[in-house]
Amino acid sequence: MTDRDFAAQVRHAIDTKTKPMGALGRIEDLAAQIALLQGTLVPRMDQMRLTIFAGDHGITAEGVSAFPSAVTAQMVLNFLSGGAAANVFARSVGADLRVVDAGILTPVDHPDLIDRRMGPGTANAALGPAMSVEVCAKARDAGRELGADGAYDAVCFGEMGIGNTSAATLIAHKLTNVPVEDLTGRGTGVDDAGLAHKTNVLRRAADRTSPLTPAEALAEYGGFEIAMMAGAMEGAARARRLVIVDGFIATAAAMVVLAEAPELKPAMVFAHASAESGHVAMLRHLGTAPLLDLGLRLGEGTGALLAWPLVQAAAAMLREMASFESASISGAL
Repeated sequence: MTDRDFAAQVRHAIDTKTKPMGALGRIEDLAAQIALLQGTLVPRMDQMRLTIFAGDHGITAEGVSAFPSAVTAQMVLNFLSGGAAANVFARSVGADLRVVDAGILTPVDHPDLIDRRMGPGTANAALGPAMSVEVCAKARDAGRELGADGAYDAVCFGEMGIGNTSAATLIAHKLTNVPVEDLTGRGTGVDDAGLAHKTNVLRRAADRTSPLTPAEALAEYGGFEIAMMAGAMEGAARARRLVIVDGFIATAAAMVVLAEAPELKPAMVFAHASAESGHVAMLRHLGTAPLLDLGLRLGEGTGALLAWPLVQAAAAMLREMASFESASISGAL
């Protein structure tokens, strides 16, 4: 059977459920996406895992964040003790959670922390490359391995790293050519003066390089956690797992992956539209619409966790909902 034939079978199965055609809107499209990814008319979405990657950013030396880099390590300990929003949401939706040190400035000693350190944070991207191309590739390789392991139906990836909205902004700018001013947001909550300063720093950082490939943009401006997240998304997608993409930072990682491997887009669902400036422009560039719009801008994978019940419902609809024929209902609604 060809892919086109199977896609027609999936569409027929959805259209002949006991409902008016198209009545479940985006849930129908999501169900079709899951069925095509898993290659079955009875898809399952039973288990999901959130992996949070943590890393620090040298560009914080430019004063682009309202919080110091020390908060990254402190929040990692909060994740590991179960006290963050990501932990609360993960418990509420039955998702597993793990935390990876991709490159925290101050190492954290905890038995549950996964060590994939690329170094004590990146260099200052306003002055030069955040990391070498070789280290970036190593981080992505580590991410690919983490994204493909386990036996999960879906995965999502969160991040912790003071300064990472600056990194994501610069990556998005280089991949889209959308002006830095249109992409720069308040991140951790800088005031108007802080936002103006952040924008000036990022404009100066962007101006130091000419057009870049996606891999070069990631090395020049990314963080260890963003590079590792990009690798994890690729690894999971190639393993035919559904990747639920979180917000602004996660979308920057996904942009790198999809710029290099657009064939992986059917494995990705974009969870929500972040309140962070520029996220809508990024989603528009990718030609995708998010499932939710809740005004979130926390990161950590929180938006992806909130989208997980919708993903489960879409798979259950296709798997369990009666058809007109099986329910002995004549005609179409």
